[in-house]
Order: sequence, then C-alpha cells, then structure tokens
Amino acid sequence: MKLEQIMTAKVITIGMDDTVEAAQTLFEQYHFHHLLVIGEENVLVGVVSDRDLLKTLSPFISTLVERPVDLRTLKKRIHQLMSYRPITASRDQTIREAAALMLGNEISCLPIVRTDRTVEGIVTWKDILKWLVERIGE
Repeated sequence: MKLEQIMTAKVITIGMDDTVEAAQTLFEQYHFHHLLVIGEENVLVGVVSDRDLLKTLSPFISTLVERPVDLRTLKKRIHQLMSYRPITASRDQTIREAAALMLGNEISCLPIVRTDRTVEGIVTWKDILKWLVERIGE
C-alpha cells in the first residue's frame, strides 16, 4: 500500500521567520504534533515538532512568576528551533518503506514532497499505526 492512501494532504505550514508564538498558536488551534516549515517558492526547509516547542518555551510563561526573558522566547523565530533538511518521502513509497525510514532515523513524521521539494502531505507514526490496526482487524 502506498503512502498517498494514508497521508494527510491538508498540511498546516509555517515560515522560517514566523515566531515561536505563532507556532504555539497553531499547535493549540489544530491539536497536531508537527509543523512543516516552508521557505521560498513553497519549498520544504524544515520541521518543528511540539516537543521542539516545549523545549524552547519557559515553564513560567502565563504564570504569576513570568519574567521578561520568558516572553522574549515567544519572539524567537522558527528557524532558531526547527530541524533542517528533514527526511522526506514521496506519495508512491510504501507504508513499509516509510515505517523503516521513521524507525531507522528515530523520527515521528515524514513530510511527503514532490521532486521539487514542495509539500504534498505528511505521514506520522499515528497514521501508520491506524493503518496497522485496521489491517489486523481484517
């Protein structure tokens, strides 16, 4: 089975110069775990996970002991915390190939890109697990 059958085609992206605060808002609004970072000409340049964001944010933000330095963290730019040159896949690769890539590289998502590196979708470990559970049920 091909990735195009399980990938999420509607992907929320963010720009390299967008703020950490903008990423935080998107994660809270859409309840997912990965943002694809787009550069010039809509080419994929990186990935930001919710874990990357949590490592960056101060635990004091929005508390009574919030400090100015904590608020400055929200103004950092995405390129300061994203993973550059992410491992990607194409829509015609198999689910098995994707799982092997993810396990072998210890990553939790694969952006699905065209040959020009523009984004077509994303596959996460949850997508693969859902597919596996459906197959086991057959």
